[in-house]
Amino acid sequence: MDSALAYIQNAGSNGDEATGASDKSLLRKIDWRIVPIMFACYTMQFVDKVLINYAAVMGLPKDLKLVGNQFTWAATSFFIAYLVAEIPTGYFLQRVPAAKYLAINVALWGVATGCTAACKSFTGLLVARIFLGIFEAAIAPCLTIITSMWYTKKEQPARFGFWYCGLGLGQIVGGIISYGFQHVKNASLEGWRVMFIVLGLVTVLIGVWTFFCLPDTPMSANFLEEREIVRVLERVSENQTGVENKKFKMSQAVELAKDPQIYLMLMITVLCSVSSGVITTYSATLIKNFGYTSPIAALLNMPSGIISIGVTILSGIAVGMSSNRWLWIAGLAVPGALGGALMSFLPNSNKGGLLAGIYLVNSIVAVLIIVFNWAASNIAGHTKRSIATSLIAGAFSIGNIIGPQTFQAKDAPNFYPAKIAVLVTQAGAALFAVLLRFYYSYQNSLKEKCSQELNEQTDDTVSEEFKWGNMTDRENTRFRYVY
Repeated sequence: MDSALAYIQNAGSNGDEATGASDKSLLRKIDWRIVPIMFACYTMQFVDKVLINYAAVMGLPKDLKLVGNQFTWAATSFFIAYLVAEIPTGYFLQRVPAAKYLAINVALWGVATGCTAACKSFTGLLVARIFLGIFEAAIAPCLTIITSMWYTKKEQPARFGFWYCGLGLGQIVGGIISYGFQHVKNASLEGWRVMFIVLGLVTVLIGVWTFFCLPDTPMSANFLEEREIVRVLERVSENQTGVENKKFKMSQAVELAKDPQIYLMLMITVLCSVSSGVITTYSATLIKNFGYTSPIAALLNMPSGIISIGVTILSGIAVGMSSNRWLWIAGLAVPGALGGALMSFLPNSNKGGLLAGIYLVNSIVAVLIIVFNWAASNIAGHTKRSIATSLIAGAFSIGNIIGPQTFQAKDAPNFYPAKIAVLVTQAGAALFAVLLRFYYSYQNSLKEKCSQELNEQTDDTVSEEFKWGNMTDRENTRFRYVY
């Protein structure tokens, strides 16, 4: 049984005093404590990850004497390390509190970011990026599990969207930071090195904040009263996905390996992340190649963040109100594909159209958070869900490995193969989203038929077993998939 059930049974209050209208005040209290921390962590993981994008136009390749595709491989090494690190992450999240695991990794990747300033060669840059990728691998699985333990399925999309907006803010702040540090003139320390040191220190401080202020579970939340904690657990029990269970169940891992839904989710994630990899690593370089100076290229990258925030908030609120996750994934692929087409087929003389293409491609970034929310809502069983979120994060890294590799030195300065890859992968992501929607509809129909045949009862005893029994979505005949 989930540890939340033990807390409810041992609590002095059954939570009745915290029902009704007070649920709104309870949600506000949780939001103000949990969401800002998650938002700050996600903002810094994006900023630290893409600093190499801005450093590329600030003289890093020249200072480190990079040649050929070395910059591309430095960018790709982050995601290779990210992918490999997801393997132990799924296990650790079964055994270690997600909040503490997140906090430690935030602080460590802040150290890795600061150490990038000390790089003197391609080898040094490669090592720094590998360690950054290892530590950042924890971010998405941790935030997915943390969000799912505090909020109901209906409330989750908006909260996923809010902390994911850190990506858009990171794009905006990154442009301003890059512009500012390009004006740092120091004979012994280049502007891009100072940038890595300062941002690394900021990240370490956020890691410390997370460690001391983000509760491991609702049961350990010292900012809530006991009756409020019970009410939180009663509310999220309707998810039937549990809160915390430290026992690793191999049967759930085997079930996940046989579950078609995870493979469809992985395909969506890989395809949408190809574009993410292109934009994350090369947007500033592409804009500079349109004929702008390095400082102006950094500033012109900022509207991408506005697009990212806009589509993330819009899709998060809309999905929370009416579900339709599959429709939003397919819909977001349309402006993404249009952006890819503009980038691919417009001449370099049409700077406005090319910039619009780069900005539109950023609409696809919201797809990733919809997929994570989909997994949190539809994959039950603590072991199964922990591994699934790590696999999706790994799929994200695969797409980001492919994306930068479409940029080959021989294709400069237009990089047409990379731009066409952006166009094609959008359509593929939309197709797999539609397939996943019909798969869920079919599975729900089978569950309905099974429930009728079993003539299932609805008494409280059985209800508690189904809510907190650490059952998977397949084992639980009352579980219904959302799409």
